[in-house]
Amino acid sequence: MSALTEHIKQQITGLDPVQALTLLAESHPGKVVFSSSFGWEDQVITHMIFANNIPIKIFTLETGRLFPETYYVWNRTMEMYGKPIHAYYPNNELLEQMVNAKGPNSFYESVDNRKECCGIRKIEPLKRALAGNEIWITGIRAEQSLNRQFMHDVEWDEQNNLLKFHPVYSWTLDEVKNYIKQHNIPYNTLHDRGFPSIGCAPCTRAVREGEDFRAGRWWWEDQSKKECGLHGVNEIVEK
Repeated sequence: MSALTEHIKQQITGLDPVQALTLLAESHPGKVVFSSSFGWEDQVITHMIFANNIPIKIFTLETGRLFPETYYVWNRTMEMYGKPIHAYYPNNELLEQMVNAKGPNSFYESVDNRKECCGIRKIEPLKRALAGNEIWITGIRAEQSLNRQFMHDVEWDEQNNLLKFHPVYSWTLDEVKNYIKQHNIPYNTLHDRGFPSIGCAPCTRAVREGEDFRAGRWWWEDQSKKECGLHGVNEIVEK
């Protein structure tokens, strides 16, 4: 699959994110999807897609445990652009079995329990969302974590058998925030309260000054064990 990866890299070299997204949507019609969790970066990419009418399906993983602020920006985004954002929910039978057996907050009890919860609420729905597609767009940026600095803006995802493209991979946080301000894009106000990374409400807290970008996710766990699986072996922490 490296030949395809290199081909796409050559195709988008020198293009800005909007041009690259447009080219990929045209060369892989109906086979390009973007996953949003409504964070800063995702809102930037959503604007690029919606404002330019790029035919890329946008979806989100509705885990059932999101912050009220996340639901607000989700709804506000749909109102602003007048376009759909597709929700993928956990399999209700698997979720019911887990909660009935272990309770609603079993993820606090062990890493295995937390991974089970992530698997049911995120990984399984993600696989359904990606099924049949050829390119997965994400909001990953290099400076978000040490692991992400060793990734590339275009890469092959062995786990999901498709290509991944990170259009704002080389952007700084200031560039992201300036773009949001310039285009008056709705964003999650938790970012203003110390949440650089926003996931499920029970599993996310604000970070303190000097802490790592990822410190607010699964804060009760050993830092080295913080993995979810959304981005496979190349990215040991979930976006």
